Amino acid sequence: MARVRMNNVMEEFQLELVSGKESITKPIETSDISRPGLEIAGFFTYYPADRIQILGMTELSFFKNYLSDEQKKDIMERLCCDETPGIIVSRDLEVPKELVEASERNHVPVFRSSLKTTRLVSRITNYLEGKLAPTTAMHGVLVDVYGVGVLITGQSGVGKSETALELVKRGHRLVADDSVEIRQDENDTLIGSSPELIEHLLEIRGLGIINVMTLFGAGSVRNHKRISLIMNLELWDSKKNYDRLGLDEEKMRILDTDVTRLTVPVRPGRNLAVIIEVAAMNFRLKRMGMNAAQQFANRLSNALNVDHDEQ
Repeated sequence: MARVRMNNVMEEFQLELVSGKESITKPIETSDISRPGLEIAGFFTYYPADRIQILGMTELSFFKNYLSDEQKKDIMERLCCDETPGIIVSRDLEVPKELVEASERNHVPVFRSSLKTTRLVSRITNYLEGKLAPTTAMHGVLVDVYGVGVLITGQSGVGKSETALELVKRGHRLVADDSVEIRQDENDTLIGSSPELIEHLLEIRGLGIINVMTLFGAGSVRNHKRISLIMNLELWDSKKNYDRLGLDEEKMRILDTDVTRLTVPVRPGRNLAVIIEVAAMNFRLKRMGMNAAQQFANRLSNALNVDHDEQ
């Protein structure tokens, strides 16, 4: 099923529909936009037909002043092919009658916008990149802790939602509980959000579903957040050796992006909310170039070297 269609773009940018009304639901497969300047001049060898085509003052001025009537009909016929999702004329310019006729024959919708061409291209590109970005969903809880998007993962019943509730009580913000929808905006940027059905809701075993925004106010939730850190909660295993220094950084790949992951063992008496707060603050310090584990390792190495020299 198509994730975005021409009618979505029309509604988002309040475009005026000029012709091709029956075809406004054509799907859009790419976020790339084309300004068919060479095509208007007759060069269609590399015509990117699957893109939204935007005609500005440059293209339409050349079309109006330098082409014969026969050439105009031929160019617009070739511009309006089956693959083309739609054509937009910018700056409220007059739409050529040859374009209107070709669009009706070939079922390609034509729109008009009051925006300048460059601004229109930029805004539609940003919109489509967001809509067509790679997406996935993960089981977990996403919380904004001190400005760091922390994705809490772990087996069902390990205490993810309870930990998130404690974090919200401590002034942090809930993004999503149970299911986190993730989209990759850029090669290294993952944005997490909540499915609309369970937005602002938190499920606590024995208590049921609570509305975090109603209980704690609008400042306790946010709609989306960049995922920077993953906290994986697991039941304490006495036979397993857990990292006690933090020198080795584990990574988890989501879509095409590697995200730092910390594994925190869970057992009675451990305050997970405080641990996650400290992990978020420590993560921020590392990004600023202050690595406490590395500093300790350097001190230890220096101390050992001094003892060796004295001997």
